[in-house]
Parts: sequence; structure tokens; C-alpha cells
Amino acid sequence: MSTHTIATPRRRSTHRRGSGGIVAVVFLVLALAWTVVPLVWMVLGSFKGPGDVTASTPQWFFEPTWRNYENLFSGANNLATYLNHSVIAAVGAAVIATVLGTLGGYGLARTAFKGKKGLSFWFISTRMAPIAAVVLPLFLVFRFAGLIDTLPGLILAYLTFNLPFAIWIMSAFFEAIPPSLEESAEVAGCTRWQTFWYVALPLTKAGIVTTAVLCLVFAWNDYAFATVISGPNSQTLPIAATQLVTQTGVDWGQLTAIGTIVVLPMILVGLAVRRWLVTGLTLGAVTGE
Repeated sequence: MSTHTIATPRRRSTHRRGSGGIVAVVFLVLALAWTVVPLVWMVLGSFKGPGDVTASTPQWFFEPTWRNYENLFSGANNLATYLNHSVIAAVGAAVIATVLGTLGGYGLARTAFKGKKGLSFWFISTRMAPIAAVVLPLFLVFRFAGLIDTLPGLILAYLTFNLPFAIWIMSAFFEAIPPSLEESAEVAGCTRWQTFWYVALPLTKAGIVTTAVLCLVFAWNDYAFATVISGPNSQTLPIAATQLVTQTGVDWGQLTAIGTIVVLPMILVGLAVRRWLVTGLTLGAVTGE
């Protein structure tokens, strides 16, 4: 009798855990489908001919063709120019933001002064501001400085949002490092710069990778700044995509092809650095930043 009384709660507990596991699996499957199915459909559409991509019923089996990609890189609107602009602007902005953000974040984390918390909040609040609120002032400043329709101007526009974010997130990673490690290095004879380079920097590798990837994704996917700041000599891939939507119709084959070209590099970058990216995002959550 007593054995039955003890076993029943265990079976109920096991049943509840099993039900919770099933619900979690179902939720994950639905979330994965919500994310992956549109991407798969876009990639498939980029290999379809005009009749298959606009068919009233979904065409899962079709004869693949490279014509959509060939058309993107031929003719007057050669996508190679837009791709070159996107790579230069996005990579340049990400590298500069990461380097300066690392230096600024270290200084913010290791310097004690009045109003430090307020300054940190100001850094991240600039990232929270809507792009529409800063586009017009930036346009006026850039026009006065002669930076409209230039790649340096586009990189500076991306830095206005990327750099404050980089400083804020890197300061969180440096604050997670015990100061005693750097103090021990200084006692051993290291200079301040050597302590930063050989002690603090290697310990924040995950943070550096996380910051670089997030800054790269923002600059690569940007449309608002590119619409206002760029021109014929600096237009990027998102601008090229809008040119496929005209009053006469939408070229869905080329549109899905350029969408694949825009999305695929960022997916590959995320997969390549996923270990450091997950570690960096987890550390930020654990430290409460």
C-alpha cells in the first residue's frame, strides 16, 4: 500500500515532465518552420523560371535554372557594383566600430568617474533612437561635408549606430573580467597597453566576435541610410532589390535571387562563428547587461 502511494507522485511528475518536453519540441518545430520555410522558398524561387515562380499553385518540382542570377550580373544594372559597395561599406563599418568600440569599452569599464552609468546609458540610448529621427540631420551634415553619394559617408552613417552599441557591449565584457588578473600582469612588469593586449583582449574574444557580427549584419541589411546617404556611386544591395519592383510589375525570379545573395553571406558568417556568438550573447545575459 505504501509502495503504491510513493510511486504515484513519481509517475505524475514524470508524466508532467514528458508533457512539457513534448510542448517544447512542438514549439521549437513551429519556430524553426516559421524561420526556415520562407528562406527555403526564397532560395527555390531563385532557381525557377518565369512560369514556375509565378504559378498559381506552388511548384515544388521544377527544372532549375541559373538565368535569374545571370540576369542580375549582366546588363546595365550589374549587381557586381552594388555587391562591391555593400561589402566595402558593411565590412569597413564593422571593423572600425569593433576596433574603436573595443578601445572605448575597455576605457569605460576600467575608468571610475562621476556619471559613468549615465554615460553608458547615453551610449545605448543612441542605438535605441529610430533611424528616421537622425536621417535628416545626418543628410544636412553630410551634404555640407561633401559625403553624400560616397562610401566613406555611408560608413560614417553606419558608425553613428554601430559605434555606441559596440562601446556599450564591449564594456560589459571587460567588466566581467576580474581586475585582479590585470593587476597581476602589471605587478609582473607589463605596461597598461601590454595588459590590455595580452590579458584583457584574449579573454573577450567572444565579445569581439559578437560585436563584429552584429555590426556587420546591421550595416549589410541597412536600407534607410543607404536610401538617403548613397547615390549612383555608392548604392548597396538593398537599393538594388527595390529597383526590381517597378510600375510594370515585379521580377520575382531576380528578386528572390538577390534576396538569396543578401541573406546567404550573413547565414554563413553566423554559422562560422556560432560558437563565439552564442558564448558572447550568453555572457551578456548572465552579467545582466
